[in-house]
This record gives sequence, structure tokens and C-alpha cells, in this order.
Amino acid sequence: MPPAGEQDPRVYMAAERTFLAWIRTGLALMGFGFVVARFGLFLRQFRLLQHDPTPVSSGPSVWLGTLLVGLGVVVNIVSSIQHVRLVRGLNQGREVFGRPSTGAIAIAFTLAGVGVAMAAYLLANQ
Repeated sequence: MPPAGEQDPRVYMAAERTFLAWIRTGLALMGFGFVVARFGLFLRQFRLLQHDPTPVSSGPSVWLGTLLVGLGVVVNIVSSIQHVRLVRGLNQGREVFGRPSTGAIAIAFTLAGVGVAMAAYLLANQ
């Protein structure tokens, strides 16, 4: 690895692009969570327009949406910390690559679980 200060600028730019992609992911999770949380409100209003007096609760949509918003916040915080560590390691000339992104894998499995839960909810309430 080249000494600190002689690092290829493309490595820093790639780290910046990766960081920005994580920020976009966090923002998308927060936006999607907001939509999911408000979906229950939409269903209640739709029932009122259909003159259906049956009370409908928001169900799991508020909790699931809040969970997704919280996950988006966690993604942004963790990605910021990881980016600072990566740039600091690059500046010190340390080897900073060579391991899988456990955060990305954890988020992928979490979102897969959320997707399965949402599909089950939609199928149960069709």
C-alpha cells in the first residue's frame, strides 16, 4: 500500500460515492417508512368514503413505518461513522478493505423480513 499522502485520489472518490449511496439508502428507508406509516390512515379514509362504518385500526403499518424510519436513521449514522473510519484509515496508510460489509448484509436481511411481513399483511387483508 502506498504511504499516507500518496494514495490515489480515485480511492477517496470511490469511498465518497459509497458513502453517498448509503445516505441515499437511509433517506429512501425513511421516506418509505413514512409512506408505510401513513398507509393505515389512507385505508381509514378510504373506508369512510365507501360509507363503511366498520372501524379500522392502522394495524401494523404505523409500527412498521416507524421501524423503517428508525432503520433509515441508523443507516445514516452508521454509514457516517464507517466513512470517517475508512478515510482515517486511508490517510494513515492502513489496509482498510478485504472484509464484507456486515451492515449491508444486515440491512438486506432486515428489509427482506419487512417485505415478507408486508406481503403477509397484504395477503391476510385482501
